[in-house]
Amino acid sequence: MTTDASAAIARPRRFPQPDRIKEISLLGMIAFSMIVFSFFIDEYPGARFFDRLTTSVVIVAILAVGQSIVIITRNVDLSVGSIVGFTAYLTGDFLATFGSAGPIAAIGIAIVAGAVLGSINGALVAFGGVPAIIATLGTLAVFRTAMGLYAGGIDITVDRLPDWVLEFNQRSVLTIGGFDLTLIFVITIAVVAFFQWFLARVRGGRRLYAIGSNPDAASQAGLPAARLIFLAFLTSGALAGLAGFMYLTRVGTISAAAGAGLELRSVAAAVVGGVSILGGSGTVLGAFLGALLLDELRLSLIRLPAISEFWIEAALGALILVAVVLDATLRKRLNSRWAAEVRRSIGEPAPVTQGIPEGGSADA
Repeated sequence: MTTDASAAIARPRRFPQPDRIKEISLLGMIAFSMIVFSFFIDEYPGARFFDRLTTSVVIVAILAVGQSIVIITRNVDLSVGSIVGFTAYLTGDFLATFGSAGPIAAIGIAIVAGAVLGSINGALVAFGGVPAIIATLGTLAVFRTAMGLYAGGIDITVDRLPDWVLEFNQRSVLTIGGFDLTLIFVITIAVVAFFQWFLARVRGGRRLYAIGSNPDAASQAGLPAARLIFLAFLTSGALAGLAGFMYLTRVGTISAAAGAGLELRSVAAAVVGGVSILGGSGTVLGAFLGALLLDELRLSLIRLPAISEFWIEAALGALILVAVVLDATLRKRLNSRWAAEVRRSIGEPAPVTQGIPEGGSADA
């Protein structure tokens, strides 16, 4: 590439990148939906709704972070719901046996267990060559079965857990005007901030985008694609373990069905948040905002008595489809604009398609 071309690409663009546009649009959708629902729901939004939203979104938000890292590499992890259930039960059983154990030990157990399960996915996909959707669909069932065998039909109940477990979910860091900033939400924000920084600023994070954008080119460039994909799945499993601990503190009673369905909600949050299912693009912040939007809509629609649970799921499904279509359309148009800007900057002629110059028309 010439010096002029490099300078043209390095110059600040006159319009935001697609990821920034997606994040801004999500914030706008969250604000707009809150304004609309305020006309139909009393005392909305208020401190009570804020507390419910910030405590309920944390599990899917953390899963969406790990899911985004995997999807960016052009893969998917469908086993995270089973990992949440397994780690929640394992951590609960540990606390039931060692009642004097504190939160740090419990979180450590959950994260390590999740990382081990995630590494199994990573090994199958990165080193075994098994397609991610097949590998994780299989481990979804395997991990769930292993949990059932380990549990032996015995549920973890609240009365077997230390008192601090359920109190942890409501522990507040800061209270302003009746609005509580809970510890679990602060932990979630910290996780989002760290991985947003890592993917944007650290070389290993940028390499994940390169692998997802063009795996063949990344391999030819000497990038350790298999190792990075393995680490992406391991990270997703570790974050699912953290989500499992939060699931335990929120629910208290853990059965063999714990965590079922969370894998689809995590994928939905990432996709709505602008993470391309084809890999190579998207942000952790967008995935978090996607989780926040979906949970805000779900909690709001539940408070409307005229809408049944069936229509709530249908509305959320429609939102996911709209988000995917809009994301593809937006990226295609912006990529075309960027390409045209670079060509103009370096003086290259516009491509000709069937004798019609770019930007022209058949009547020109």
